[in-house]
Amino acid sequence: MEADLSGFNIDAPRWDQRMFLGRVKHFFNITDPRTVFASEQELDWAKAMVEKSRMGLVPPGTQVEQLLYAKKLYDSAFHPDTGEKMNVIGRMSFQVPGGMIITGFMLQFYRTMPAVIFWQWVNQSFNALVNYTNRNAASPTSVRELIQGICVKDRDQNELGHSQRAAAVGITQVVISRITMAAPGMILLPVVMERLEPLRLMKKVRVLHAPLQVLLCGCFLLFMVPVACGLFPQECELPVSYLEPELQDTIKAKHGERVLFAYFNKGL
Repeated sequence: MEADLSGFNIDAPRWDQRMFLGRVKHFFNITDPRTVFASEQELDWAKAMVEKSRMGLVPPGTQVEQLLYAKKLYDSAFHPDTGEKMNVIGRMSFQVPGGMIITGFMLQFYRTMPAVIFWQWVNQSFNALVNYTNRNAASPTSVRELIQGICVKDRDQNELGHSQRAAAVGITQVVISRITMAAPGMILLPVVMERLEPLRLMKKVRVLHAPLQVLLCGCFLLFMVPVACGLFPQECELPVSYLEPELQDTIKAKHGERVLFAYFNKGL
């Protein structure tokens, strides 16, 4: 029996994004590391399916599960603001394979200054790429957001103006999320390895130390990436009364008291 998709809204969240658990489930779905291996053809198919669903032109015989999978691939690989395909290394779905390798090697190769400098450079370069890839598209860099403000909109996605206060809130939340994402692996992994290294097997096969650290780091990140991303809603909501006085005046002059909240994509 063919599914009735007439009322299906592909952009409606599957889980309540007002709740922490709902956001965690959402990010478990779109940061699934397996989506990194989706081919270009699969990603193009996913984008086409999402766009057709938005226009109400879903091909006959399409199942809900196909649309949900297409949306999963779309959310994992395409920027939420621009709809452009993101580079693979900068995607949040690459955080587990990329982060586990870099963090594992940072923890393994720390005994010489050149090694520390090299892996810190790799780590910071990786973080910079991730930050740029998942930025708010209206503000290419965090510095520019703080200076010029971030674009805020009303509930219907109509632009209200630019706010430095909103930018500060968004950047603060992203920083907290990133620290939460990395902290368990950086803090607990050395403790775990210290307990494991005296074991006879670990002493015999020292070549296993680096792969084991990488694997354990991946286990931490597999859970911490969606948890950290889910700490705050990706679309922030701020009372208009919190924004700059000049922006408040502009909003009230144009919309009166109809617009009470401003919204913006804080990025990841």
